[in-house]
Amino acid sequence: MTIYQSGQLNTNSLNVPDLYVQILKPQSLALNGVSTGRIGLVGTATWGPVGTPVIVGAMGDCLSAFGPKQALASDIGTAVNIAIMQGASDFRCVRVTDGTDAAATGTLDGVTLTAIHTGSAGNAISATLAQDAIITTNYTLAISHATLGSRSYRGATWAVLAAAVAADSTALVRVGLPTTVPALAAGAVTLAGGADGAAPATAAFVGTDGVTRTGLYALRGQGCALGLLAGMSDSTCWTAQAAFGLGEGLYMIACGPAGDGIASAVAAKAAAGLDSYAVKLMFGDWLWWDDDTNGLMLVPPQAFVAGLLGGLSPEQSSLNKELYGVVGSQKAGLVSGGTSQTYSTAELSALFAAGIDVICNPAPGGSYWAVRGGINTSSDDVTDDDSYTRLTNYIAETLNAGMGAFVGEVIGTALFGDIRAVLLGTLSNMAGSGILASASWAVVCDTTNNPQSETALGYVRADVQVRYQGINRFFVVNLQGGASVTVSTATTAS
Repeated sequence: MTIYQSGQLNTNSLNVPDLYVQILKPQSLALNGVSTGRIGLVGTATWGPVGTPVIVGAMGDCLSAFGPKQALASDIGTAVNIAIMQGASDFRCVRVTDGTDAAATGTLDGVTLTAIHTGSAGNAISATLAQDAIITTNYTLAISHATLGSRSYRGATWAVLAAAVAADSTALVRVGLPTTVPALAAGAVTLAGGADGAAPATAAFVGTDGVTRTGLYALRGQGCALGLLAGMSDSTCWTAQAAFGLGEGLYMIACGPAGDGIASAVAAKAAAGLDSYAVKLMFGDWLWWDDDTNGLMLVPPQAFVAGLLGGLSPEQSSLNKELYGVVGSQKAGLVSGGTSQTYSTAELSALFAAGIDVICNPAPGGSYWAVRGGINTSSDDVTDDDSYTRLTNYIAETLNAGMGAFVGEVIGTALFGDIRAVLLGTLSNMAGSGILASASWAVVCDTTNNPQSETALGYVRADVQVRYQGINRFFVVNLQGGASVTVSTATTAS
């Protein structure tokens, strides 16, 4: 008896009577859906690698990776904090700088300690070298920071300590030894000279898409469903965000400048040429946020929207969903228990007609802060809803992640059947999860849409149609009242 893996045994060439066992791969009847809640966030920080996506799942992760929060609209930590409060829990964060950022340094007996990353957070790193009380030839180098944590290393020489620090992938500093290495001696130093640099320009946030990707382009291949350039309100980058969103299957959340007017916002969008279901543009009515570190801050609306959508299933719209942590807006001011100014129907109509959304209070469901339109910047009524963008991206990314397994297979009825089975199973599972309505799809993959003239050249086509569930945007209740009204009631026979 011989055991073969699937495809290794040519049954047409057997001539020896024996038992032949083939191990077949389990049949895949459906694809597992991709993440719809991962947020790609580009912003500034006081610490962390520049131009590199960092996985963040909670505020503790964010603080360890990027240092204390800053009172800046572009701050990564602030945006993550806001998004987490709305229900998000999966981030890929990219730090950007203007290039003038610097790493903090300090010296102990001529040995240079340099912060592993640039930024002002490095100025709070302390290094203490202490002699062991029992084995006096050994010393402990303790590196500590109130937010970034502590590390300790033991050794009898600076060379041993430097090697231990270099081998630690989580080290906060690098050790630079001079030509003449001194003997170990107790001492302490606090690093200084770390700088964040000035506010990065728009080009730094968008980044480059070359061999080394930076800024927004560093999010390529990260599996993000949502994206935002924190605090970036420059209209010149909106179409670049749209192109990136279309190519990567991201829903980009952009915003206008703080204190913007409706007429200027509409004009800016038209001048930018932004008309894409890949971008959701929020009006420049920025929000007041009571930060646990920096107090009251005026912040852009992007993180609120991204966090909300990150916690929702892809068929859902942001329309009328309550937002948390908002204590006011530029239009309404700092408010408690209500708003001093609200948007009129005419103002909302002007914004929505231009494809611009806004966060305000009240919402259709009551006196709470919510996204008022649930729209993207597309001028097409069929594709201008949040749910279209997110569900289209979700289905497309799910198919893109799994259907490639069929490439290289022999074209025939068996392949057509397998393709149909996987597609139908995947869509059926989406219906079972409430993402799609039942029986709202059709799949064709057979000889009717794959003629021999195409299959002979290696082409196989699967035609998939999916009908989405609509969003209740205009709820009309017809009320007829009066003494003359005749009311008909249905009775059930007992």
